[in-house]
Amino acid sequence: MKLGVLATHPIQYHAPLYRALARELDLHVYFAQRQTAQGQADAGFGVAFEWDVDLLDGYPHTFLENRAGRPSTDTFGGSDTPQIADAIRAGRFDAFLVTGWNNRSFWQAMTACWRIGTPLLVRGDSQLVTPRSWAKRIVKEVAYRAFIPRFDGYLVVGERARAYYLHYGADPARMHFVPHFVDNDFFRSGAEAADDGRPLRAELGYGADAQILLFVGKFIPKKRPVDVVRAAAALRERGGNAHVLLVGAGELEGALRAEADRAGVPTHFAGFKNQTELPAYYAAADALVLPSDGGETWGLVVNEAMACRTPAAVSNAVGCAPDLIDEGATGATYSIEGGVAALADALERLLPLAGEPATRRALDQKMETYSLDQAVRGTIEAVRAVSRPSR
Repeated sequence: MKLGVLATHPIQYHAPLYRALARELDLHVYFAQRQTAQGQADAGFGVAFEWDVDLLDGYPHTFLENRAGRPSTDTFGGSDTPQIADAIRAGRFDAFLVTGWNNRSFWQAMTACWRIGTPLLVRGDSQLVTPRSWAKRIVKEVAYRAFIPRFDGYLVVGERARAYYLHYGADPARMHFVPHFVDNDFFRSGAEAADDGRPLRAELGYGADAQILLFVGKFIPKKRPVDVVRAAAALRERGGNAHVLLVGAGELEGALRAEADRAGVPTHFAGFKNQTELPAYYAAADALVLPSDGGETWGLVVNEAMACRTPAAVSNAVGCAPDLIDEGATGATYSIEGGVAALADALERLLPLAGEPATRRALDQKMETYSLDQAVRGTIEAVRAVSRPSR
């Protein structure tokens, strides 16, 4: 079977799937543009960098000519690749997958598939709880119900994505479970090689009774990293020994430093860490904390932490909450409307679970479902379901 894929740019979370699919299918991946080191900084990471894992090895791929005046992965007009239509026509694919519809390149591919008759698949992680104005909701009700039912198949990453497709008229019979995942083996082996974070804890000066609350990500408003510091302060007021470990960079770093000083919370700013460095930090923590608002459509750092056998506390607005968080087993969820107090309560429930054998087993079992193997199986199932014998 032949599968074509269009993505905006190489993404560290997608490369393992492409490599695995290339061993099972006749795969070709098209990218609308290359992401630069400065582009990573501009996207919110706060520092210019290149990923330290290979994102292009192991699968056929082509970089399309991006004719956008201002290339960007974050704007609708930032990707403009009309040649994708000719590529789809020449490729005679059994199915073609777009990883969204939020830029011009995706629409160029979608309209080409509809015109040519190539079965069209979509995989995204939009959720209904993302904050939107009433005007935008009304426009989407009309526009999205016009095109979302036209997809031949939906690669569903989780429960909220399923609900999103259903809301806009998608046929549930055309949905296939292709979960959001990370390279579980990479993170687990990295954590084990780091001796489950014990040397890093010692290096950072944490005592045996320290409760390490880890935040990994961009220091930007939607991720609410200041809430982690404030929750740690609340735990310390309740008699706990919470410390905050921040991995990342971004516009809120100054606010974070000021809040840590004001609240008297021991806080370590580790800076940006690349993929090979992350497992030691996840393993060193007692809990990952992700207090994001509804703009966090999934939260793959939760997958990363769980692959390293570290439980997570997440707000109920985080997209992965209903899929990855089993209360009292793999983590804790709290109501974002409850604010810092609700987060502190969730952490009080969660921290006694850290490092327990039952918790580690529960996390391993969860990652068996949210895995590369399941994503490959679901994708192949979807391609088979839409393939037309005459093609």
